[in-house]
Amino acid sequence: MSTVLFCADPLTLSRVDQHFAAQARAVRDAGGTVALIDHDALLAGDAAGAVRRVPRDLGPVWYRGWMVPTGRYGELCAALAARGVAMRVGVADYRAAHELPGWYAAFDGLTPRTVWTPWAPGRAPDVGTVAELVAPLGGGPAVVKDYVKSRKHEWAQACHVPELADPTAVARVVARMVELQGDDLAGGIVVRRFERFAGAEARVWWLDGAPVLTTAHPDTPAETVEPDLAGVAAAVARLGRRFVTTDLVRRDDGAWRVVEAGDAQVSDLPAGVDPARLLDRLR
Repeated sequence: MSTVLFCADPLTLSRVDQHFAAQARAVRDAGGTVALIDHDALLAGDAAGAVRRVPRDLGPVWYRGWMVPTGRYGELCAALAARGVAMRVGVADYRAAHELPGWYAAFDGLTPRTVWTPWAPGRAPDVGTVAELVAPLGGGPAVVKDYVKSRKHEWAQACHVPELADPTAVARVVARMVELQGDDLAGGIVVRRFERFAGAEARVWWLDGAPVLTTAHPDTPAETVEPDLAGVAAAVARLGRRFVTTDLVRRDDGAWRVVEAGDAQVSDLPAGVDPARLLDRLR
């Protein structure tokens, strides 16, 4: 069994964050090693402090924890390397799976048509910039997000665009998304054509190109479904990253669509899933 890094409880750094406690027990029960990082220190820019509890010379490790911005993930990799510890998922692989521009080409045709542009936090885009960005999408509805996350809980204000042909309205939604994301804006602005879906969403976990587990989506843990993976498997192979997730749902015409891809190290398991079903595969 491998060594797995987990986030420490922010109030008691000597123990695992409660959200990941069952996963850490599964690793230990399988004979693996658990080490802890201080996620708050990492996000604050103190990567060396974040890994000070990680024993030296552990060798290769996986990570299972809260999301980490790509830049901070690179700092984490460097700080661990200085202690003789190597992340099994390097920063380039993490970026490719975690941020939409890294995975979109591999899933082109299986996921809604999308455009994006790099953008800095705290600066609202003007109407002209937004109109130029979305022009390739034509008309119709769309959704707005950053490279990693959306503001779906502020659907009307900062996520859903009723009509792309109204650049003023599109710019208003994009600006609100950028404002609400604040300093957490990841990478830039993403606009995706809106597709109507029907039924539950499934999360598929892939290790070295093979689907090792299918679960419900964490937002709907009681709703399980078995998606058709025929086309998705080839796309995951094209992506070529070690440990990834794909969230799939049926479009209203019956086609299975990839809603999101991600680095599986920071993808959440839904409630009720035995974590050993996933973590026992991390060898």
